[in-house]
Amino acid sequence: MKPAVRLSLAAVAVALALGTGYWAGSRRADPAPAAGGTTTAAESTAAGAGSERQILYYRNPMGLPDTSPVPKKDSMGMDYLPVYADDKPDDSGAVVVSPARVQTLGVKTAVAEMRVVGAAVRAVGRVELNERAVVDVAPRFEGWIERLHVNAVGDPVRRGQPLFTIYSPELLSASEELRIAERLQRDSAATDPIASEAARRLANATRERLQNWQVGMPRGSEIAQRQTFHSPANGVVLEKNAVQGARFMPGEAVYRIADLAKVWVIADIFERDLARVRVGQPASVTLDAFPDRRFDAKIGYLYPTLNVETRSTRIRLELDNREGLLRPGMFAHVELASGSPTPRVTVPTSAVIDDGVRQVVLIALDEGRFKPQPVRLGERGTEHVEVLEGVEAGDRVVTSANFLIDSESQLKAALSNLTDAAPAPAAAPATYEAEGTFDAVDPATNTVTLTHGDIPALQWPAMTMDFAVASPELVADLAPGTPVRFEFEQRQPGEFVVTKVEKANGAKPAAANGHGSH
Repeated sequence: MKPAVRLSLAAVAVALALGTGYWAGSRRADPAPAAGGTTTAAESTAAGAGSERQILYYRNPMGLPDTSPVPKKDSMGMDYLPVYADDKPDDSGAVVVSPARVQTLGVKTAVAEMRVVGAAVRAVGRVELNERAVVDVAPRFEGWIERLHVNAVGDPVRRGQPLFTIYSPELLSASEELRIAERLQRDSAATDPIASEAARRLANATRERLQNWQVGMPRGSEIAQRQTFHSPANGVVLEKNAVQGARFMPGEAVYRIADLAKVWVIADIFERDLARVRVGQPASVTLDAFPDRRFDAKIGYLYPTLNVETRSTRIRLELDNREGLLRPGMFAHVELASGSPTPRVTVPTSAVIDDGVRQVVLIALDEGRFKPQPVRLGERGTEHVEVLEGVEAGDRVVTSANFLIDSESQLKAALSNLTDAAPAPAAAPATYEAEGTFDAVDPATNTVTLTHGDIPALQWPAMTMDFAVASPELVADLAPGTPVRFEFEQRQPGEFVVTKVEKANGAKPAAANGHGSH
């Protein structure tokens, strides 16, 4: 018996040793595994259960105050977005978004920093003639063109170059009159002083008339029967209004000549950019005909009037054209360098939410909080905008998905009571009245689409939205487009149920029996 007893005692000792080792091993395994270690399936399940988030309701993806207790799509096919219990605004007005949702929305941020705003003003224009360098060749007397020395539009001419030769009986008559008056003045100077003085006055009057005709003649000489007109300036022939042998009348422009060594560019500047434009400001001009070249220019004149239809003002740029590349009528792109060289607080243009009433940026705080911050903007650049008030250098702002976060912040501010604890079961649901138009009914989801006006009690603007309906009989006799008056209740957070509908023309109302299901 002793050997058997000893064997039993040995077995008990081994069992105790194994149990002690197992207990010690389990005690050492209790702490969390080191980085890179693995977790058991039970631990994964427990962790997954602990991270389960409670969905309060689903909101309209476009930020409208339209919610649903179940997943659905809006009229454009977009999924309604879930609102979680931990996504409530804090006391500072910030909205809290979980890291998973930040990643899902694709939120990106950037730091507000000091930089020079590269605010270039761009405009379109056209190349035009330098009006100061355009001249007309127009004889001041009547005659005929006997010969054209330059007989094609576009021909280059130089100052003093012959243009055409004319014959004028009127000019010959005046020339003969001058010759006779000068001879009478000489012949009667000694015998008849009165006649000599009259002849002198006649000669002076005739000579002045010839000078007014721009036909000069020295004293004692005769005017040639044929007169040749010369170019008064360097340039090219823009217009030629006569042919050889044609008659011309006094003041008729036979040639128009323009000097294209300098040209103008007339561009249109929008009204909002006028404060950034000044005379003498440098500019860069590009042309579709020469896309690889830039022409330097300066603003020579800012026109004093505004086009009320286009809300723009013309500016005039002066360009050197000695190469002859710029031709009147060409389309031009103008870029004006503007902006102060002093660094300013700036944010990316994509960070600004501008709905026409307010300008807001979303400041990224710690722990997934985003705070809407009203701002006052200054100069706008190509990629950044100056912030005068509301943001300081070093603040981190949201540049992507900021509209979704901002709309959610506004929705939660308007419906903040929905994120609080549910009301006591005995409390009566809130009832609201509205007027609008019946649009459609969806029997599958037991919802109706109504277009209603402002509802001040809920701070809702006029909009088209879906409501649950307490009973399908409420809208059974309504056609789309029918004006209606209706009542609805807020039964649960985000759940609005129509309980009464009547036609706006005074037809008998239909009321629901009970509260129905959403």
